Parts: sequence; C-alpha cells; structure tokens
Amino acid sequence: MMMLMKRNILLYFRNRSGVILSLLGAMISFILYLVFLKVNIKDSWSQVPHSNQLLDSWLIGGTLAITGLTTTFSSFSQLAKDRESKVTQDLILTDLGRWGLSISYLLSTTFIGFLMQIIMFAVMEGYFIWEDQIIFDWTLLPQILLIMVLNALLCSIFNGILVNHFKSVDTLGKLATIIGAASGFLVGTYIPIGVLPSFAQMIMKCTPSTYVASLFRQVMMKDNLATTFHHNTAAQDYFKKMMGIQLKWDSLLTIKETCYIVVIVLVALLFIWIIQQIATNRWTKTA
Repeated sequence: MMMLMKRNILLYFRNRSGVILSLLGAMISFILYLVFLKVNIKDSWSQVPHSNQLLDSWLIGGTLAITGLTTTFSSFSQLAKDRESKVTQDLILTDLGRWGLSISYLLSTTFIGFLMQIIMFAVMEGYFIWEDQIIFDWTLLPQILLIMVLNALLCSIFNGILVNHFKSVDTLGKLATIIGAASGFLVGTYIPIGVLPSFAQMIMKCTPSTYVASLFRQVMMKDNLATTFHHNTAAQDYFKKMMGIQLKWDSLLTIKETCYIVVIVLVALLFIWIIQQIATNRWTKTA
C-alpha cells in the first residue's frame, strides 16, 4: 500500500501544470483579496482597529478550506486515469485487492491535501508577516495543523464519493474548473456570508468546507477579536456573524459545536464511501 501511495503522490507532483490548476481556487481567492477585496472589506470595517490582522487571518482561514477541497479533487484524477488505462484492473490482482487499492488512493489524496494546505499557509502567512507586519501566535500551530488534517480527510472522502461517478478524465477536468471557481463563493472568501441573501447563506451552510473555514478562523482570530472588541460583545458578535467567523443557526456556533458538525459530516461521508465501495465491488465482480 505504501508503494502505491508513494506512486500516486509522485505522479501528482510531477504534473506541475496539474498542481498549479489544483491551486487555482485558492490562488484566485488570495489574489482577488490582495488586488481589491481587502480594500473594499477594510473600508466596510474602517471603524474596527487592527483590521489588517483580522482580515488577513480571515482570508487565510477561508483559503485553506478551499485548498483542501480543490487539491484533493485534483489528486483523484489519477484514479480516473488509471481506470481509463485499465491500470486499476492490474493493481487489483496484487496483494492489495480492491479495498487496499481504494484506501491507498484515499490516503495518498489526504496526504496531498494536507501538504498543499501547509504550503499555502506558509506562503500566505509569510506574505502577510512581511507586508502587513501581522503577528502570528505560533502556539496556535498544532490546532491549525489538526484542522488541516481534518479538512484533508473530509475533502478526500467527499471527493472520493463524487469522483466514483465519473469515468472520464476530461469530464473531471471540467468539473475541477467549476469547483475551483465556485469554492471561493461557497466558503465566503469572495463575498462575506453576512452580506448575501438568506437563500445563498443557506447554500453555504450546507457546504462542509464552510464549517472548516469557520474552524480555521475561530482558532486564528480568537485572541485578536477579544483585543479588538474589548468590552463590546455585541459588536464582536455582529462582526463574527457578518464575516462567517462563526456561522449562525439559532445562535452563533461555538468552536466546539462547529467541530462536532465537521466530525459528524466526516463520519457520515465515510459511511457513504464504504457503502459505495461495497456496491462498486459487488457490481464489478458480477460484471
């Protein structure tokens, strides 16, 4: 299994154009923010002190959620290529079997998603430390890395379910472009969730990556929010709601509640993926 995982990872990184395209959604989010979104959002919150520190962390959280989604989807294109070239039929005959083969694709994709998040985090954090002189609390790094793992695993399982319905690499490429462009809207980095109509907000709240972005933002922005909105809880809650730092159902979701939702969705998706694999294996055997 380790050899197959290594193969999948090496094939992903050897395709440099594919790596860049897999980061398209994240790069669009980052570049749009630098070019004009930051200025517009900052003007909307001109009365808020230390806005650079808050908004930069807000952007990083959303972009990391996008990175996990788009890179894991792109990584699964190797599975589609192997199916088209009948490589999977040869690999099934090895000691791995069908389950080992499926798990190896899933784990290699998870690793790629995790690694690409680390790279994007280093690039964005380094840029903002240099450009805006923001201060990063390194004690938060273990929590951020843990959320990255959670995000990579969640997105890998979700995309694994999705990719299983597509057999053509060309079709997957077109879908990857759509996901890359739409992901920024779904996690609220192009437009903050609070300024959107209720229907659009509901769509975003049905997207697992939105909750992952909320986790990143709550961890990275907690101390700065407390300092900025000192003794002004109402203003702080309004800012959190409008910017999607905490998602609102009946009330603003705490970090613990948000984490519970992500874990529940992860377990549910894993169950669906297992059922899907069982059904696929049975159909293949009888075909």
